[in-house]
Amino acid sequence: MRPLVLCYHAVSDTWPHRLSVATHALERQLRRLLRDGYRAVGLPEAVAGDGKLLHVTFDDAFTSVRNAVPVLEGLRVPATVFACTGYADDPRPLGVPELADELHLHAEELRTMGWDELRELADHGIAVQSHTVSHRRLSALSDGELAHELNASRRRLEEELERPCRYLAYPFGDSNDRVCAAARGAGYDAAFGLPGAAGGSDAFDLPRVGVWNGEGARKVALKAQPLVRSPLAMRVRTALGITV
Repeated sequence: MRPLVLCYHAVSDTWPHRLSVATHALERQLRRLLRDGYRAVGLPEAVAGDGKLLHVTFDDAFTSVRNAVPVLEGLRVPATVFACTGYADDPRPLGVPELADELHLHAEELRTMGWDELRELADHGIAVQSHTVSHRRLSALSDGELAHELNASRRRLEEELERPCRYLAYPFGDSNDRVCAAARGAGYDAAFGLPGAAGGSDAFDLPRVGVWNGEGARKVALKAQPLVRSPLAMRVRTALGITV
């Protein structure tokens, strides 16, 4: 069985957006998975291991992810935050076109963590890894731009946090063969898509299960089922345009 890697974004009780999960919902979802027999592990074991293993990730390093820390610590669930170094250098709302409307309505909810906040997460045992420099769609970049997004973010994270940066999550889950090869060449050990490669065998396109606003513990547990996450099921959902 392929390990289960969940992908969250914001953890907020006040932002009714698809990317935002309420704190109590996060706790219920994780408790359900642990009750179902999943064993929470660190990211290296989730990448290399096999079986009923669970790891939790958060993309974009929104400041609201701090709300998840007591839940994660209470349940002893390791987690990784994938941060964009350009935003850590200059903490501000995530300004991607897809969130333009939210930028006007909920700018504070889109605010990202600076280095001190990321160091605080690391002190709580939460890994901080690369989400590139500026959250651009990597498949649309030139080779030079792509190399900069991958190499500069890894170096910057290692300089600031004084810890190895071994893993990458592609912004928007966007990758192709060229992007995966560039990630490998940039020195990462593995990279995550959303959902990622259907077979889950490519270390540079590892799958994750997205968790979205309004999903209950039962639905997340269903999405975690091996048959639901199987290569065939993922190919069918991709063909139908269904996001999990």
